Amino acid sequence: LPILLTISCLTAGCGNNSGNGGESPSAGNGDSQAAATETGKADEAASGEVITLTFFDKNTGDAFDNPVAQAITEKTGIKIEVQQPTGNPEEKLNLMLASGDLPDIVLMDRRSDIVNKYIAAGALVPLNDLIDQYGADIQEMYGDILNKSRYEDGKNYYLNNWYGLDPDPDRAFCIRMDVLKELGYGEKAEKGEAFTQDEFRDILNRFKETYKDADGQSAIPLTSNADYMPSVLSTFKAMYGMKNYYEKDGKLYFDVRDPDYLEMVKYMNGLYRDGLLDKEWAVNKEQIFTQKAGSGRVAATVGLSSDGNRLLKEDNGEDTDKQFYMFKVVADGVDPDKTTFSPRSSLGWDAIGITVKNEHPVETIKFMNFLASEEGQYLLMWGIEGKDWDMEDGKHVPRPETLQGFKDDWNTFAKETGIRKWTWFIKNGYGSDGTPYDLATKYERDAVSTHALTSMANSTWDTAPYDYIGPAAGTPEALSEQKIKDIIDTAFTNMVYADSEEQVVSLYDAMISEIDANQASAIEAVYTEKYNEQLALWK
Repeated sequence: LPILLTISCLTAGCGNNSGNGGESPSAGNGDSQAAATETGKADEAASGEVITLTFFDKNTGDAFDNPVAQAITEKTGIKIEVQQPTGNPEEKLNLMLASGDLPDIVLMDRRSDIVNKYIAAGALVPLNDLIDQYGADIQEMYGDILNKSRYEDGKNYYLNNWYGLDPDPDRAFCIRMDVLKELGYGEKAEKGEAFTQDEFRDILNRFKETYKDADGQSAIPLTSNADYMPSVLSTFKAMYGMKNYYEKDGKLYFDVRDPDYLEMVKYMNGLYRDGLLDKEWAVNKEQIFTQKAGSGRVAATVGLSSDGNRLLKEDNGEDTDKQFYMFKVVADGVDPDKTTFSPRSSLGWDAIGITVKNEHPVETIKFMNFLASEEGQYLLMWGIEGKDWDMEDGKHVPRPETLQGFKDDWNTFAKETGIRKWTWFIKNGYGSDGTPYDLATKYERDAVSTHALTSMANSTWDTAPYDYIGPAAGTPEALSEQKIKDIIDTAFTNMVYADSEEQVVSLYDAMISEIDANQASAIEAVYTEKYNEQLALWK
């Protein structure tokens, strides 16, 4: 998943570790547990005996036996027995929790309710005392992330994975460079400057009037991928600097209450009525979207189609101008640096915790501390020094065959070498020498991704404050929230397809009335309360 966010817009101090004792109904006090482990298990480590831990990882099920895995065992004395479900990971996690048949370490989707279920059931060991005693590298690397990932009792029960704001752009309006040059926008495009909403409309309109493909089919100025509709919507919202919610006077509201929301829908509707937005924008599936993007008759896409660019490259060789590049399109009166094209959560994708069934919590936290360290990150993501990379003039330098291996057959190379196979405790960004932790996706960049670092600069923002502020799953409030979201989704599509701007306004007013009739204010009160509670917990 993090790869998708890097290469495609659609397809994105230690804090207060003051939990006294790190207690859990099943685990007991963290200090006493650590002491018992030291006395009862220390002979294993002292004798050099390798400890085997079971690790449930929803992302991989491969055997822990490649060169990177072997190096991890040599460094830590820990061998991993990887467990991975053949079916739905969350179903397996629920079954393990219900039966008590837990692994030693568990990796779960951090954004799912399953994490809180495990914590509430006492299935995870509080990590605060263990981190204080054995987690110096964890504290250094994670910093304030530890503070922001505390549970409501103030304790840490897991370490985040793919944490820290990813600096790479996530979403954008993507426009072919050759089209921009032919229409007189070349200098601005090459510099990566933002386009105003009127300039964008001008580009689309002139493309529509000028271009036909070889079969005489009509040009498609702008198209989108309906399989990623939330990203399509958020890309247009980004023009106005809109975020997940509308915030006013310290309270949170559904984003549709933002005055800019109606202006955004009017803009989209105007593009549609003028034939500038693909008539099938709301129904294009991935394959159709790719075919259109790669056909040569599309000027721009909402979100980058990497496969579309691949098709264009097959037709046009190394002519990098005949590719889609990422740009900001900015609404009137909005500072380009205040746009919100790259929503990222600094708290990452996954949660990795130690379960109460683990008989080696001290050895496990030491294992986790090593992998979370800078040395561990480079081992996980770059491989073995002297074999996969070398240190030259104080910088990590990958060997050519390592880079080529990912280009030739990513999955096979990762499986055989172990490089980027075990993505645990991964930190986004760059190491102390300025090289990216994620070698495979960030060390060598093509023309499109290199350009995007300039064109989409200063558009990344942290969504973490909005995590987990909705009603609890299965509650009546959660059902009401879903009904309101369904009303909004339907109205959004209808407004873009409206026959006139007056109809857009009428549909918008009807939508607001309908969500109000379904107790939207009560759900907004939940958002506000949980949002403020979360921010207070982070202090």
